[in-house]
Amino acid sequence: MKVVILAGGFGTRISEESVLKPKPMVEIGDKPILWHIMKLYSYYGYNEFVICCGYKQHMIKEWFADYYLHSCDVTFDFTQGNKMTVHNNISEPWKVTLVDTGLNTMTGGRIKRVKEHLNGEPFLLTYGDGVADINIDELIKFHQEGGRMATLTSVQPMGRFGALDLREDGEITNFKEKKQEDSGWINAGFMVLEPEILDLIEGDATVFEKYPLEEAARRGQLDAYRHNGFWQCMDTMNEKKKLEEMWRSGNAPWKVWE
Repeated sequence: MKVVILAGGFGTRISEESVLKPKPMVEIGDKPILWHIMKLYSYYGYNEFVICCGYKQHMIKEWFADYYLHSCDVTFDFTQGNKMTVHNNISEPWKVTLVDTGLNTMTGGRIKRVKEHLNGEPFLLTYGDGVADINIDELIKFHQEGGRMATLTSVQPMGRFGALDLREDGEITNFKEKKQEDSGWINAGFMVLEPEILDLIEGDATVFEKYPLEEAARRGQLDAYRHNGFWQCMDTMNEKKKLEEMWRSGNAPWKVWE
């Protein structure tokens, strides 16, 4: 299966970084979060990627074009026409197709625009701003056994706020920190999709999480793979710093490849 990654949004909630680069290129450690996501899929043997670009898409293309420069030692020999020799080649076994899916295109429209690269086959889809320790093999097995059009990964995020019991006069009668199990299940990406889902996408203005997934659910064609392990999106600078601290400390749960 090919892996489609949505990497075209503006990233307005992490504007401190996204004003300079697209959000999927914001770095965790010394690598873009997009690279971390791709490493997870690659660990399970999925090495063919279709990246849906948009905002500052040239920066994503340039990063991959210069991948050797980012990852390896190189020698430039100006006496031989600027010949470049790559040392300690550690490049990934990836085939990456980068598609400009438009600046203001919605998520569904971006997926529709890469249809020609999917060859009418089932495909994997996720967002370019979330990492997890999801077992991709188990996710795909769950999808195939369910036999539905679409499977998304659902997680229960940590509760952000304490819960209060209030009387009408404002007196607090009970206070408790919100537990993770008290939170609802949300869509964490990491989807497995049958090609028929593309028929539910009308055009560039279609939000994938609206009509296509809602219609699939109405038809009884949407499944949820419950993931109880680690998952974290990177919507804010605080979440970026949290992921950075995990990576620097050597305690990054999503780093399953080593």
